[in-house]
Amino acid sequence: MRLVMFRGKWHAYERVDGQPKRTSLGTTDRQIAQRRLVDLEAARRQKATTAADMHAIYKEERLPRLVEAGQETFRLAWARLAPVFGHLRPDQITRAITRAYAARERRRGVSDSTIRRDLGVLSAIVRYNDKNSPAMIELPPAPQPKSRHLTREEYRKLREAARKTPHLYLFVILAYTTAGRARAILELTWERVDFARGLIQLGGRGERRGKGRATVPMTDSAREALIEAHQAALTDHVIEYGGKPVLSVKRAFRAALVRAGLDPNMSDVRNLLRHSAAVHMAEDGVSMDEIGQFLGHTNPRITYRVYARFSPTYLKRAASALE
Repeated sequence: MRLVMFRGKWHAYERVDGQPKRTSLGTTDRQIAQRRLVDLEAARRQKATTAADMHAIYKEERLPRLVEAGQETFRLAWARLAPVFGHLRPDQITRAITRAYAARERRRGVSDSTIRRDLGVLSAIVRYNDKNSPAMIELPPAPQPKSRHLTREEYRKLREAARKTPHLYLFVILAYTTAGRARAILELTWERVDFARGLIQLGGRGERRGKGRATVPMTDSAREALIEAHQAALTDHVIEYGGKPVLSVKRAFRAALVRAGLDPNMSDVRNLLRHSAAVHMAEDGVSMDEIGQFLGHTNPRITYRVYARFSPTYLKRAASALE
């Protein structure tokens, strides 16, 4: 909710089921109105007794502030969570119930990383309503850092195999040279490609930085491919096919792996090119801080946990002390 002036008095404004709603705060004094707005929001949270009630509040107040990818993750997670947790009060959400949920999802073939993400969404919902929520949510252990990546030679083979499919060829080059997430590459528009300054802005203007949404330098190979694509562009999107933005390259990517003589199952490794690029930077001795900035990591511990072991100096000093 936010404050709006209506007919000479302050009101709390919100949208309910897509329709605007104003609630009078009964004053013309902004400071008094602000205090009453806080009280109104607190009272509404106290009335929210089930996870579904709390989800509605989170969806209205917090969700619009997330990046688009975060909003989609939230929607997909809640679709799976709602049948199990929607009718429960926080004090009824126990470790046993979350364990049972995790076991059921595993039987359905859902990965632990997805289950962990879903239960993290549930935790965010109930704790947004009450920081001291009695809900006991047990998350599966964090997955081990990714290890499968393309070697430099494998990347060159894949890039050449993708050349016969122009939009995939451009995707492969950009995904590797920007180390951007697949979604960020597919959503990239020409207004965010700065040829003059040699920069590629993976996040939209005014958009909060999301995962993998850094602004990175344009490599020579990326510039060459982008100039050629820009000359033939029919849409605002950099990755296009048939005059339309491309929504997915999974099928074409898998076919290119086969043509390159590589394992097609690598297409199931999320953001394979991004991960490979980060590994190659680490192998060349680039600092973890710089790699983290390039990847758009907001938490440097993630960079260290996943990529430090690929650095040529990894634990060398510690090992030398044992000689």
